[in-house]
Amino acid sequence: MKMTKWIKSGLLAIAITGATMAAPMAQEIAESHLEAARKAITAIQATARFDEILPEIALRITSQMIANNPDLETQINDTVDSETLALVSRRADLEKEAALVYAKSISEEDLNAIAAFYTSDAGKALLNNGAILAREVQQAASVWQRGIERDLLENVNEKLKEVAPRSVEDKTDDATDTKTE
Repeated sequence: MKMTKWIKSGLLAIAITGATMAAPMAQEIAESHLEAARKAITAIQATARFDEILPEIALRITSQMIANNPDLETQINDTVDSETLALVSRRADLEKEAALVYAKSISEEDLNAIAAFYTSDAGKALLNNGAILAREVQQAASVWQRGIERDLLENVNEKLKEVAPRSVEDKTDDATDTKTE
């Protein structure tokens, strides 16, 4: 029963792979365009986050197999390590697929410009500090949002006091008290 599931999954994977491989062939992308895409991908480190996939899978498989067969720990470790190393060369397949995706979506000229920028000092600075900058901007936006909300509430209360002095003040004071508590 399990084997049938694996075979079906394998056939589905082969079909999907075949379909994704046929699409780029139909579109015919120049080698220079693919090279520009590879340079841009390398420059922006677009696939770097996938470097850990194979080691993580190997670790998960090793852990599962050792849990089921603790007496074979050494053999499992050795076998998983050697089979993992045998699959390392397939990492290049991901780079090829990523280059095709970029080349289909972005012109060769733009890809060259992207690569040029991100290999410059300014581009490297953006890559190296981008996550920190994004986090700090998000924090600044949160502070700004709270200030805008506070000021808007105060301004609306002031204007509404002119129209209905008692009823608006009582209701907004209650709302503000529960919000800050």
